Amino acid sequence: MSFLKNLFNNKEKFEIGAPMAGRAVSVKEVNDPTFSEDILGKGLAILPSDGKVYAPCDGEVDMIFETGHAVSMMTAFGAELLLHIGLDTVNLKGKHFTIHAGIGDQVKKGDLLLEFDLAAIVAEGYDPITPMIICNYHDYETMDLKIGEKVMPGDTVMEVCK
Repeated sequence: MSFLKNLFNNKEKFEIGAPMAGRAVSVKEVNDPTFSEDILGKGLAILPSDGKVYAPCDGEVDMIFETGHAVSMMTAFGAELLLHIGLDTVNLKGKHFTIHAGIGDQVKKGDLLLEFDLAAIVAEGYDPITPMIICNYHDYETMDLKIGEKVMPGDTVMEVCK
């Protein structure tokens, strides 16, 4: 039966990779209602194990906060994707962050976008959990999240279908 179902399933399927090494967790584990209550969109979060943030798929960088704590991109397939490194890390005013991409840059999956000093951010008392949210999730019929898995940059953590 699944062969026939797949044969007639003409939906476009798109993959989004992990933006960093760590463990993929439910966005409900993010201690901020903006993310945990899906106010900005739906997605997951990564508990990072290092401080490098890579493009999770091909697309265009459409915003990077000058503080380096967040980046958004329009994916090649039209998803508005937000990566937010840590909670309240905007208060660091750019300390411990290095930006490697700019607004308008066309990026490929795996391109380095940002770096951050994970140990220093944790030492200053900030939670480094990193939500990855699709803001226009209503444009997608389904969203499959790979939760609870140890991930490396580029490992598929989201699949969406139009």
